[in-house]
Amino acid sequence: MLHQILQTDDAKTTILIRLMVGSVFLSEGIQKFLYAAQRGMGRFESMGFPAPEFFGYFVGVFEILAGLLILAGLFTRIGALTTFFIMTVAIIVTKIPIAFGESFGPFVLRDLSTYGFWSMAHEMRTDWAMWLGSLFLVIEGGGKWSLDLELFLTEEKKL
Repeated sequence: MLHQILQTDDAKTTILIRLMVGSVFLSEGIQKFLYAAQRGMGRFESMGFPAPEFFGYFVGVFEILAGLLILAGLFTRIGALTTFFIMTVAIIVTKIPIAFGESFGPFVLRDLSTYGFWSMAHEMRTDWAMWLGSLFLVIEGGGKWSLDLELFLTEEKKL
């Protein structure tokens, strides 16, 4: 199983996606602690999450850890699966309500001047890029300049 998680090709360009996804998640995770009222527990409270104090810090920790793993190219697929899941929840909770113009379950609709598909598309542009970047890394792994490739080659020699 470790062999499959580490397996990657030697594509040089994968580092661009790793830098994009990893740096965004690392930065956002840190900000959930630095600016908790706006980007951490306060944001989760305004979205209608139960236990926003818990979720603000919980998600922040996972964003930091996943961002670091992705940037290092160490267990890239695990880090990317984490960010893929985070972005899936973010899109469902914060963007789908914009498409319909109403709150979704316990999750509160943000106050915008317009609602519908185009408003949703505009508001989720970064979410969509992070979702696709994460999916790419789940599929491809860390690429040439990753610790995954070094570990994979070491595992190959053992087999």
